[in-house]
Amino acid sequence: MTAAAAEYGTAELRAGATRVVLAPTLGGKIIAMELGGRQWLWSDPKLPHSAANAADSGGIDELFPTAGACNLPAITGRYSALHLPNAYSGLSLPDRGELWSQSPEFSLETRDDGVYATCGWVSDRMPYRFVRALYASSAGEVVMRYGVHNDGLDRMPFLWMTQPLFPLTKHTHIELADGARTRLWRQHGVELGSIGAEHRWPRVAAAGKLRDLSYPDALARRYACKLFVDAPQGHAAIVEETARLDVTWDAKFAPYVALWYNRKGWAPGARRRPPLHFALGPSSGAPDTLADALGAWKSASWLEPGETKEWTVTWSATPL
Repeated sequence: MTAAAAEYGTAELRAGATRVVLAPTLGGKIIAMELGGRQWLWSDPKLPHSAANAADSGGIDELFPTAGACNLPAITGRYSALHLPNAYSGLSLPDRGELWSQSPEFSLETRDDGVYATCGWVSDRMPYRFVRALYASSAGEVVMRYGVHNDGLDRMPFLWMTQPLFPLTKHTHIELADGARTRLWRQHGVELGSIGAEHRWPRVAAAGKLRDLSYPDALARRYACKLFVDAPQGHAAIVEETARLDVTWDAKFAPYVALWYNRKGWAPGARRRPPLHFALGPSSGAPDTLADALGAWKSASWLEPGETKEWTVTWSATPL
């Protein structure tokens, strides 16, 4: 393990040909992940990593307890059956959740299987503690071990997803279970049906055309869309021209894959040029907002008072 120099401060883990660089003060963002002889993560060359740009500059971010900005439903009328505690009724949560905009406690710890880089967050809105311990293996793996604990007196709703951004190329191919339920959440510049429309991976018939979602470069000329795919097997893969990246995780905890395709179809600001990238990561619920996960999509997770949930995500790559 060595330290890398940058104005925001980074830590680097190396094991054989495996290399991971993270920026603890930028919400624990992972800014580089080299596996199988390839640097996999996308970063915007015109938007350097910084506290001001942390949400849009690329890399891997942890989104918790929501991915999209929302107000949790008030416990009235049709939402009374949610059994949402008074402590969370009407609570406002920010876009991309709370973790990415904080500076977590950071430590390096030597364990029997190597050195772990651990980030720990404490919320100022909800009574939870969130931890991610990252390990780089000489066997060509990056292992991320997570835990979240409810310090409160009420059961707590949440949604977690990890959001790694990857370059979208003409060779990009996404492998998920054939026939898996695929639901649409957002779309720009492409017609894949109405919001919430269900398809079967990887085929979708919309606007009189049969499209293949597994080849995002060929889906449309300029577009962006967000999809959630059922993944009870806890596995997905990204295939590029010279390498394959596999991700496995605890599907009992996170039964979905969140897919964001952006082929120059959407930009986070009016003055920004739309990027060419995609995101693929496991998700505990769907869609992006905890409010919708509690509501129509019925996929929010819960932490009982004093309860801890733990799960693992493993990335591995092989040259082709």
